[in-house]
Formats: sequence, structure tokens, C-alpha cells
Amino acid sequence: MSSSDKLSSDGVARAVVGEYRELTWAAVILGIVQGIILNLAFVYAALRLGFSIGGSTVAAIMGYAVLRGVMGKGTSIENNINQTIASGINTAGTGIVFTLPALFLLDAKWKAMGLGGLQFSAGPFLLAAIAGAILGVVLIIPLRKQMIDLDRLRFPSGVAVTTIIRSGSSGYGKARLLAIGFLISALWKMLMVSGFLDSVSGGLISHEELHFGFGVIPEYLSPVLYLSLMNVAAGLLSGRGGLPFFAGGVLAWWVISPIAVNSGWLPAGLSGGQQVGFLYGNMLRPLGIGALIGGALMGVIVAFPAIRSAIRSLMMAAKTAKAGGSKVGSDEMPFWILVAGVIASVVLFFVASMMVPGVTLTNALISSVVGTLWLGLAGLIVAQATGMTDISPMSGMALISVTLMMFLLNKNIAAAMVVGVAVCVAIGQAADMMQDLKTGYMLGGRPVRQQLVQFCVTWIGGLLAVGAIYVLWTRGAGGVGGFGPGTDLPAPQASVLMGIVEGLKSGQVPLEKYIMGGAIGGLLGAAPMAGLGVLVGLAMYLPFSITLGYGIGCLTQMGLQRRYGIAFCENKLVPLAAGLIVGEAIAGISHALYEVLTTTP
Repeated sequence: MSSSDKLSSDGVARAVVGEYRELTWAAVILGIVQGIILNLAFVYAALRLGFSIGGSTVAAIMGYAVLRGVMGKGTSIENNINQTIASGINTAGTGIVFTLPALFLLDAKWKAMGLGGLQFSAGPFLLAAIAGAILGVVLIIPLRKQMIDLDRLRFPSGVAVTTIIRSGSSGYGKARLLAIGFLISALWKMLMVSGFLDSVSGGLISHEELHFGFGVIPEYLSPVLYLSLMNVAAGLLSGRGGLPFFAGGVLAWWVISPIAVNSGWLPAGLSGGQQVGFLYGNMLRPLGIGALIGGALMGVIVAFPAIRSAIRSLMMAAKTAKAGGSKVGSDEMPFWILVAGVIASVVLFFVASMMVPGVTLTNALISSVVGTLWLGLAGLIVAQATGMTDISPMSGMALISVTLMMFLLNKNIAAAMVVGVAVCVAIGQAADMMQDLKTGYMLGGRPVRQQLVQFCVTWIGGLLAVGAIYVLWTRGAGGVGGFGPGTDLPAPQASVLMGIVEGLKSGQVPLEKYIMGGAIGGLLGAAPMAGLGVLVGLAMYLPFSITLGYGIGCLTQMGLQRRYGIAFCENKLVPLAAGLIVGEAIAGISHALYEVLTTTP
């Protein structure tokens, strides 16, 4: 064959086969845009619901609609790059929203009590978030081949996203349902915040709550429902799996509460709202905190096989890479980039600690070294646990992190929270990275490309989440912040952490209630259903108006699935519910930003 014939043949081959689209500018830009939207939406959702919801499903659905439906060029592995970026940016916010708001709540409470408040600024937490995001990715990358190629862990969420990406032509229909849900929820949220329904309901609706007691149902049974489509939609996504959360609220307000009232456990002379306040503040809240702690710690204990397996995987990773030769190297990010990422993150960790008032050079060294070591171990545990059960014991890790650093850093709360933020962001990134790599493994993508894009953009999520928290807090007036107990964003996880920090700082802890709740949570956490103790404890802590809406969503999904089948729920209900969540959250945070910008100081 002549050279001209060979060139012609090669040209024909390229024209016929072409390069299969994967890492493209379209996927990167779309992933960043979606990641920003989802990050802001789910920060709002986590402050309201007390738990976060993965954004990979939404990103994968919209990725198909844009890349294939609009551009006409999308491939499955290109869409996987899009959802990898979007979920990485989104996940970085989860660790922050579970920890940082506790500082705002403590500062406001102590100032109101005349105790002077806390000294902290955004800078250290921004650096800690960036350090955690980078460390979470680079520390878990060496374990990819061991966990996915060899151990073949399930990573259920990664498998579910693979199914969505492979759904083909149904992706456009799902995107349309998602958009419909978004529009409905956003319009409903704006109607609620306008106050129109409050003015025409005759007192039945106030502050986005429907009071359905009608003077007949006692207030201690909490006959109140948040008129939030987000709450209901979260239940629609969970279905039967969310019933334990609903059961925790029922246990608190429809079992413990009436027993306490009718058994004379409350002080004499209390009635109506006074009974509710006493029940929540002195019984249900500390019991819920104890149950959440007990369930979270039991989750870590139950995850011991995952810990052992993670350590074994770490020991095997180097041997695996060496045995794989150059081919393995081509599938992973270069080792020098991983080392540079670790060094840069530790330096950021150190600088962030030094920026906190009251932190000495020794404290900063302890924080950066011990924090990095614990962060690495926690990331291994969570990634392994996620791969085996799809449950991430982030709450337990956050509690352990802050408690440990409180003791090591002379009870410097802000410094301990810096470590808590970095650890939570990092373990979220580690679990998310492995879920995404599982999806890529099943679709035939190249791991190094997913690793590269998440490494390069994941830091964006931390900056966005910190900014969103400041905006949502600033919307408050009269010295009261815009989230926390008594607001439409109760921030339950941060409130629990605040209670624990207060107890550690003052030494005044309702020990008997914590122990009782911890025993309940521990027993439930040891049950076959992963995360049961945490779900029940969180539901006991939350206002029942939120839990009730969530339970209605769970029961509705179960009824629809029984009537129309699983396929209907997966193809119709899931995208609609995802749109309902994102729509309300974006409308809510947009309204908060509008209030901040238009309010005269």
C-alpha cells in the first residue's frame, strides 16, 4: 500500500469511527453551571431538612437533555464527565452546611446572653473547605483500582446514575418533568413568601405552616404542616426507605409527647404552646441529640469491617499499581500531582488554623497534621462504607472531629470547626469521587479524566456554600439570624453540633437524656437497616411539621409504586420530585439574596 493510500485509509477510518466524545468543553461548562445551581439549592435544602440529597441524578438527566437533545452530540461518557463535575461541586457544600452554621448559632446565642459571642471570620473556613476538597480527592484516588476493579464494591448510587445515563431517549422526557417540577415549586415558594396565603386563610396558614388542629387536636401533638413541596418531594424520592425518619417524628410527637403530658411529667400550669416549648426543649431535643450521636457512633462501629477493608485496600493499592505497569499509570493521575495536592492542602490547612484568633503555632501544627491524618482515615472509612451500603456516616465523623479537636486545641471552638469543615468536605469528596468512578467504570470512561476534572473544580463548591450560608444568615433581622430553631430553616445538624459544643465548653450536659437517647440510637444503629439510629434521632430533633410533610411524600410514593409500578416511579416521579426540590431551594435562596441586597443597613 502506497503512503497516499495509507493516509486515505486512515482518514476514512477516522471519519467512520471518529473520536468518542468524553472530556469536552461542553461537558465541563455544563457540569460547572449545574454544580453551582445544585450546590446552592442543596445548601438551602440541608438547612431545612437536616440531610442532603445527591445531585448526580439531576445532573445526569439535564446532561442528556443539553448534550444530546440541544447539541445533538452527547455520549454517555461525556455526560458522565458532566455529572462528575456537578456532583463534586455540589457535594463540597454538604460538609460545610453540617458544621459552619453551628458557629453562627452559638455566636448569636451567646451575644443574646451577654457572653460576648465568638470571634471568627469567613477566611479560615474558605481555606479549610478548599483544602478538604482537594485532599478528599487526592487521598482516595490511589484506592480506585483496588475498590472498584478488584474488590468490586457495589456503590449503589453510582450504579443508579449509570442506569439513568444509559436510559437513552427517555432522558429528554425526564428533563421536561424536572423542569415542570422546578417551575411549580419555585412559583409555590414565591407565593408562600409573599404572605398572600397568610392574609386570606383566616389564621390557618402562617409562616408557611398549615395549622390543622382547629382547636380540637391538642397542640402537644403538633398539628402543624410545613407547606413545603421540597419536604414532600424528599419523601417521594425516598419511599419506603424514608419511613424510619417519619417513624422517628411519630414516636416523638404522637407517642412520647402525649405520654409525658398525661403522666404529669411537665411542670404544673403549662398549656398550649408552653407545653410544646417545654417538651421540645427539655425532652425531645436532648433525646434526639443523644439518639443521633448514638446512632452515628454505632454506624462507625458497624462500619469496622469497612475500616479493616479500607486499610487492606490502602496496603494493596501500591502493589496493584506496580503490578499494572504503564497501562495502570495511564488510567490514573500522575503521582506527583497527588503529592503536590497533599502538600498544598496541608499548607492551606495550616494557614487556615493560624488565621483563627487564639491559635498558636503549636496549635496550628497539631491541627494541620492530626487533622490531615484523621481526614485521610475518615475518608477511607466513608468511601468504603458508601461502597458497601450507600450510607455515609458523615454526622458521626463530624462529631468525632470537632470533639477531638476541642480537646487538642484548648476548647478553641472556631479552630475545632475549621478542622470539622475540612474533614466533612473531604470525606464527602472521597465518597462522591468513588461513586462517580464506579459510574465511569460501568460506562467505559477513563478514570484519569474524571479524577482530573473533579480535582480541578471541586474547590468551587466550598466557596459557594460558605457564601450561601452568610447570605442566608444575613437575611435575619433584629439580631436574629436567618436560620436555626424557630425559623423556616432550622439547620438541625448544625443545631445538634451547637448543643454538643456548648456542653463540652460549659460542662453542663443533660447527661441522663443524652445517655437515654444514645442508648436508643445505638440500638437502632446496630439494626440491619443502615443509618436507622441517625434517621430516628434527627426526626426526633426536627419540628414535626417538617417530618410530617416528608412522611406524606414517602406514603404517596409507596402508593404510586403499588398502583403504577417501579418503572413509573423511576421514570416519572423521580425527575419531577428532583425538580420540586431544586425549584423551591433556588427560589428560597434567591429571595434571601434579594432581601439582603434591598434591606437598608
